[in-house]
Amino acid sequence: MDWDDTKIIAAEPGDYVLIARKAKGTINWFVGAITDENSRDLSLTLDFLEAGNTYEATIYQDAANADWQTNPEAYVIDKKLVTSKTALPINLAKGGGCAIQFVKH
Repeated sequence: MDWDDTKIIAAEPGDYVLIARKAKGTINWFVGAITDENSRDLSLTLDFLEAGNTYEATIYQDAANADWQTNPEAYVIDKKLVTSKTALPINLAKGGGCAIQFVKH
C-alpha cells in the first residue's frame, strides 16, 4: 500500500512508537503501535482525521490479560464510530501493540 501522509504521534526510541499513515488517494487512515517489555497507556487524539467526517474505527489491541511471555496471543477486536475530535485510549501490554483502521462511515 502507498501512503499520502505519515505522522509519528508518540515515540521513545527503543521503547515504543505510535504512528498514523493515510492511505494514498483516500481519507482512510491506519494506526499502529508497539512497545518494549513495559506495558504502556497512551492517548491517541484523532485530529489527523478529516474534520466533519465520521469514521468507523476497527481496533485490534491487547486483551487485559495479554503478556508477551505468558499470554502473547490474547487480543480483542472492537469497532466504534469516531471523529477528528475523539481521543482513544491505547493500552499496550508488555511486548504488545495495536493496529487501528479508520474508514469513512
